[in-house]
Amino acid sequence: MLLGTYTPRLDDKGRLLLPAKFRGQLAPGLVMTRGQERCLFLLPMDEFRRMYEQIRQAPVTSKQARDYLRVFLSGASDEIPDKQGRISIPAALREYAGLDREVAVIGAGTRVEIWDAAAWDTYLAEQVAGYSDTAEEVVPGLRF
Repeated sequence: MLLGTYTPRLDDKGRLLLPAKFRGQLAPGLVMTRGQERCLFLLPMDEFRRMYEQIRQAPVTSKQARDYLRVFLSGASDEIPDKQGRISIPAALREYAGLDREVAVIGAGTRVEIWDAAAWDTYLAEQVAGYSDTAEEVVPGLRF
């Protein structure tokens, strides 16, 4: 499971040093693509294949399914981290997510998300207020 929040910086070439805790799961290869809320998803290859199979089963006659698949796959880039654990983030994906130097890299269970650090701080502040109130709606019967 991919967990935690890290704040590395992009280098001048648009490369990201993956947090050490994520490298083992991502070292064999990953797919980087557009995520929701203007972040990037880093998906271990097996998770990407699982998601792709689910999306692929949507009817081709559904405009929403076609649109989602196009956006999801058209920006996708398969990557293998280098020996130092770095990956290059393509310029188009950096632009999509508004990435400059300061980024937030978060573990989201089966994927990693890369956010512009300021955008992540804003998003998190907005979501924390309702966090306690939504637990029952999101996971009925969840007990702490």
